[in-house]
Amino acid sequence: MTDAVLVLEDGRTFAGQAYGARGTTLGEIVFNTGMTGYQETLTDPSYHRQIVVMTAPHIGNTGVNDDDQESARIWVAGYVVRDPARRASNWRSTRTLDDDLEAQGVVGISGIDTRALTRHLRERGVMRAGVFSGDALAGKERDELLAEVLSAPQMVGADLAGEVSTDEAYVVEALGPDGETLETPVAVVAAVDLGIKAMTPQRLAERGVRVHVLPSSASIDDVLATEPDGVFFSNGPGDPSAATHEIELLRDVLDRKIPFFGICYGNQLLGRALGYGTYKLGYGHRGVNQPVMDRITGKVEITAHNHGFAVDAPLDGESTAPHDDGRYGRVIVSHVDLNDDVVEGLQALDLPAFSVQYHPEAAAGPHDAAYLFDRFLDLMNQNEKGAA
Repeated sequence: MTDAVLVLEDGRTFAGQAYGARGTTLGEIVFNTGMTGYQETLTDPSYHRQIVVMTAPHIGNTGVNDDDQESARIWVAGYVVRDPARRASNWRSTRTLDDDLEAQGVVGISGIDTRALTRHLRERGVMRAGVFSGDALAGKERDELLAEVLSAPQMVGADLAGEVSTDEAYVVEALGPDGETLETPVAVVAAVDLGIKAMTPQRLAERGVRVHVLPSSASIDDVLATEPDGVFFSNGPGDPSAATHEIELLRDVLDRKIPFFGICYGNQLLGRALGYGTYKLGYGHRGVNQPVMDRITGKVEITAHNHGFAVDAPLDGESTAPHDDGRYGRVIVSHVDLNDDVVEGLQALDLPAFSVQYHPEAAAGPHDAAYLFDRFLDLMNQNEKGAA
């Protein structure tokens, strides 16, 4: 029985079955190529205002638990799957994925040809879309549904970090080798929450770092009040060109030569703070299987991605950061995607700052990039010795 319809901005439609909540949802439709980690995907704040298509055909078989959440709620605007599991079967499962989607009002659709949909998005690029089911679908013509889709805002120009960031600052305490809380951390980091995933400060804490997680609206005074050895900018949703406050905050950090590490959205903001441009990718990188070369070591790592924008910086050799007549000195592209040569990391040579476009916290995803947290700790230690 057909009781749900997916309508794309270009007019193509897919009919299927309602999955999760019934109603209407609008957003930018994107696809995720991960075969595992659907719970981490759903709770990643970077997916705010996006309808996510899973390319893996069978979703929900391990259910949902309370340990793998990357935030306190599901953030995707809608969910599209081919073949939802009829029942969950895993010793850690506490409820079904369908129940979670319905309880949190996430409108989805199942039973459609997600392979054809993904090929369409690869050829045409991501676009606005809507999922309609139940009373929201009854009696409506295709043109009416398409008009609703076309009324949704574009992702270009969207400033969304403030919509997903924490309202209040909080602390994730440093941990010792046996998981005990350290009274004296090895370092203190001010982490600006632009849509941070829970595992990211946890990875720092596991290395003995005390993490002060701050709202995206934090000022430089708020950052300095934590007496940080380093500053971290997280992943998050939206267009980096619209994040004017966060870019100015980052320039305040760079001007003080505080060690900086950024991931995903934080990488794009470092690029813009240095004076480089950013641009929207045709269909982005979303999944846990992207090959990236670390040009510093020559090693290739398989990485977890979720981004639709990228930094426009020269791939070959050193370049002078364009902002303010080059006051931030020399920069290299430290990492590059081996599929399409997209910039995957930046390294400042005259400042203690670096960033990557992917998710080294590995939730969900491979653990190849965990060394980046150690690199950040080394950078903070070197900076302290240099200042001594």
